[in-house]
Amino acid sequence: MTAMEGLPADLRAFHHEVEGHLLAAAAREEARTAAARFASGLDWLPETQRREVERLFAAEHLALTRASWQRTARRGEELRGEYEAVYRGLRTRLLAAFLLGVALVVAVNLVVLGSSG
Repeated sequence: MTAMEGLPADLRAFHHEVEGHLLAAAAREEARTAAARFASGLDWLPETQRREVERLFAAEHLALTRASWQRTARRGEELRGEYEAVYRGLRTRLLAAFLLGVALVVAVNLVVLGSSG
């Protein structure tokens, strides 16, 4: 059990929302930093054009980050579905094995009781 599982649903939702805002803010800062680093090598450009290059670079960096997160989330959902299906199959087989074991124990007991009487 994780710490989040013990929280009420509305508090978990709030936590996830805050976490999302923090991740987005970090991604925006990372994009701005990468853009500034890239544009710093373009000292031959006039300042206004360099700022525009920075803005465009940061926007593209952020779009790529968003796309990467979306692919990761989709893949996570796919894996979750696959693992849930495997878990259901294993649970079904375990239940079948347990019921077979119980049936065998009952059958053995009936044979032993029938032969001793």
